[in-house]
Amino acid sequence: MNELPQDTLDARTGAAETRNSVSGSTVNGPVVQARNIDAVHIHTTRRDPLVPRELPAAPPTFIGRQAELASLSNALEANVQEGSPVVISAIGGTGGIGKTWLALHWAHQHIDRFPDGQLFVNLRGFDPSDQPVAPHEAVRGFLDALIADQKEIPAEPSSQLALFRSLVAQRRMLIVLDNARDSDQVAPLIPGSPTCTVLVTSRDQMAGLSATHGAHMLPVNTLSEAEARTLLSRRLGEERLAAEPAAVTELIAWCAGLPLALSIVASHARLEPRTPLADFAAELRDASTRLEALDAGTPTTRLETVLSWSYQALTTEQAAVFRLVGLAPGSDLSLHAAASLMGLPVARVRRVLRSLVGASLVEQPGSDRYRMHDLVRLYAAQRAHADHPQDECTAALQRMAEFCARTAHDADVLIAPHHAPIELGEQSSGCQPQPLADAAAAWEWFSVERANLMAVLHMAAEREWHARVWQLAWTLTTFQLRQGHLHDNLIAWRAGADASKYLNDPPTRTRSHRHLGRACAQLGRHEEALSHLEEGLAGAVADGDSLGQAHTHRAIAKAMEEQGNNEQALGHAQQALELYDELGVQFSGSHALNEVGWYTAKLGRFDQARQHCTEALTRCCTNNDRSGEARTLVSLGYIDHHTGEPRTAADYFRRAITLYTELGDTTAEAEALDHLGHALAGYDTDNARRAWQQAFDLYASQHRGPDAQRIQARIAELS
Repeated sequence: MNELPQDTLDARTGAAETRNSVSGSTVNGPVVQARNIDAVHIHTTRRDPLVPRELPAAPPTFIGRQAELASLSNALEANVQEGSPVVISAIGGTGGIGKTWLALHWAHQHIDRFPDGQLFVNLRGFDPSDQPVAPHEAVRGFLDALIADQKEIPAEPSSQLALFRSLVAQRRMLIVLDNARDSDQVAPLIPGSPTCTVLVTSRDQMAGLSATHGAHMLPVNTLSEAEARTLLSRRLGEERLAAEPAAVTELIAWCAGLPLALSIVASHARLEPRTPLADFAAELRDASTRLEALDAGTPTTRLETVLSWSYQALTTEQAAVFRLVGLAPGSDLSLHAAASLMGLPVARVRRVLRSLVGASLVEQPGSDRYRMHDLVRLYAAQRAHADHPQDECTAALQRMAEFCARTAHDADVLIAPHHAPIELGEQSSGCQPQPLADAAAAWEWFSVERANLMAVLHMAAEREWHARVWQLAWTLTTFQLRQGHLHDNLIAWRAGADASKYLNDPPTRTRSHRHLGRACAQLGRHEEALSHLEEGLAGAVADGDSLGQAHTHRAIAKAMEEQGNNEQALGHAQQALELYDELGVQFSGSHALNEVGWYTAKLGRFDQARQHCTEALTRCCTNNDRSGEARTLVSLGYIDHHTGEPRTAADYFRRAITLYTELGDTTAEAEALDHLGHALAGYDTDNARRAWQQAFDLYASQHRGPDAQRIQARIAELS
């Protein structure tokens, strides 16, 4: 790890005896006439070769990278023990990540292992101002460093290569091939001697080198937060950092662990010692100027320029995919989402993304999942706005939003089969919803994609794609409620309710007010909850929407219960039950019947409550409604607990917990565990404590602070 991790170093910073091998200008030396003397003969008749010392200076400040350094050392030792033909380590990563500085730091640490010399060449693989160094040019540069008399160097490239390999044979040498374009550029430069070690740095992943030469592959990632802070401390001093801890935290966040970005910020701050670090943080805070702020004055220390070199090396198709990936909302991107974003077949998009991974512009954290470093992504988005037709960008994002809505809708129906589907409109060309085999696959997809779905919802809201906003809010609801993402559910329905105003669909507006009101009630926002629920009920009455009225009465009942008003809650639940019975809606009617029993029990009328809940349980079991069954079991457990039957109550709660676990409903599971703890507390304190501890863990993970504190107090009482 280093202070200024430039992947394209100027060879002039190296040892004095370097003969322009870094810049590749050795072809400008004296031209030697072709002679009928083979390379091996020259080698055997001339003086011993020189001992080149071409390594550029070691990084002045190097931080961390202990695992990477150890990996390089282990590769060296392993190959020496196995007697492999040559030790090759390929260091890969995006521009500015510190590949060259890692190679140089390791090389200088182990310079005693290479007493016969060190060769270094910048292959300029991603330099837009010049062509990559051809292998024969690099070889000629090596020969200049190895042979004092240039007259001994043959003119033919093939003879030069043969001579180079002869000169390094059996010599303990290090050859650093910096900034390579690809495996084809590197392969001719690898000697066959088992005594040589080759270090390659590249933005390409060098898959070919791994396949043909068994290269040791070493990806270089970003710095940790602690390492980034250490880098800034080394450059700016601990006293300056300690004076503005919040600004330092923000600087580290905006630099996103990229050593080059951190070093540029540190350089600016050193040049302006009187300027508060908060000012630099503010400059980075603005995404429109962030890349400009990360400019240290030269092409190799300007982050945007360094990234542009990789971008300009892409094919037309690769560049288009790179730009659109930079626009995609969310922290990462699945292959199927990317295929819809591009409007291309999945297999084709996979090939292009793999090529971008190989170029170190895209990372692949898991199977068929892709992401970009934050600053690379910012650059890609800027290129999209500058180089990509804006109507195509809009169409791509619309396809992605549609992909999310359609796949989420399919997943929602799989995890909640009794849900009525919603209308999504005609499927667009190029949109390819991800196939989901069963409920387990749906749960997994939601778990992985939830944060990205929320990001797409926000993007759709900003672009005023009202139908997609509402569809995403709706399709996310079951998953978010069952998993305890209550705050995100509220955020989604704030956006969904706002979007519904523009859809000219009264039932949709009613649904939106109902869901937003329920989301508010679950988080204790009682006044706001009742306001939305009453507006939703009034709208349903005005539209003659009896089913909407029934659903909204149930939501109002729950809000009333949250405020401790069980009498009014019972009244609304009874109205909902009557409407469901009139409409012949059995599924929701069973839930309403259980809720009538629940609120009746809350009022102390336990015999009547048991009758309602027992009938509701029968209905739910008949309809294979496991969610409704679990709820009625909790109600019956509550009734038994409060009528002096804690052991049967505990059995009801355990059966409910089993069902909730199978359903993935951790929100209700926490509440059932809460009830179980109360039932057990009178006769089995050990298991009561275990139940409450599990409830506490779930409440805490769901950010349900008051519930978690209440349970923590109960556990303390048991102790």
